[in-house]
Amino acid sequence: MSSLEDMPVRTRRFNDPAEPDDGYRLLVTRYRPRGVSKSEESWDDWWPHLGPSRDLHAAFWGKNGAPPLDFATYEHRFLQEMQAQTFHLRALIHRHKAGETITLLCSSACSDESRCHRSILRRLIESR
Repeated sequence: MSSLEDMPVRTRRFNDPAEPDDGYRLLVTRYRPRGVSKSEESWDDWWPHLGPSRDLHAAFWGKNGAPPLDFATYEHRFLQEMQAQTFHLRALIHRHKAGETITLLCSSACSDESRCHRSILRRLIESR
């Protein structure tokens, strides 16, 4: 059996070309991508509850009349929200520990993986 280092949790955008070794491709956005038909989906499953809440998403982008959140505040609030998602996180942790590669997919507009909730989710999965 392969080690966990061989079976990483990867991150990509949903419109990035699928790679043969992506494994289970999971879309983790609150909103389903517009204009993508079922037949064009590049993901195996969609778990919108692993995306930031509508309120947190709006706050991060400053769409609530306040300045945009800095990433440290966003990360803290996102981790608080994920405390309610232990069932789903455990499912991904189990798959990862079983040696399955997981690729977390986010929005096509999310160009900086290091400032995206998918990187926070990856750390959560890999740290357990």
